[in-house]
Amino acid sequence: MSEVTTFEDLEVWKRGCNLTVDIHVALAESKDFALRGHMERSSLSIPSNIAEGAERDSTPEFIRFLRYSKGSCGELRTQLYVAERIRNRLGAPPMEGSKEMIQETRELSKMLQGLINSLNRRIESNLSSPASSKHPK
Repeated sequence: MSEVTTFEDLEVWKRGCNLTVDIHVALAESKDFALRGHMERSSLSIPSNIAEGAERDSTPEFIRFLRYSKGSCGELRTQLYVAERIRNRLGAPPMEGSKEMIQETRELSKMLQGLINSLNRRIESNLSSPASSKHPK
């Protein structure tokens, strides 16, 4: 595994950016401007919160923003389900790539939770070491 030095090195951030592009492309012709706009904002929030949290220079802050990002994954997944139901009720074909995008939100959520767990373990490890009492974060 390569060294992570910036948020741009994180696979979860890269995949979040790709999902954002996929959502924008899939919805480019949508006339449902309210749902479209909300889905675009939710998707953009996923990598944006990862980046914002990473730039805070504080592990607890980073974790907080990763949780926001994870929440945005759930929000976007719900919106994708609702969009599918709307299209179905209208007799329209499913949105291209919808199933894959739903699966990607699940995978991103798992990746984010794994990163959160890893960072929490690092905090706990630092708290239990003797040096941590001299330099609290």
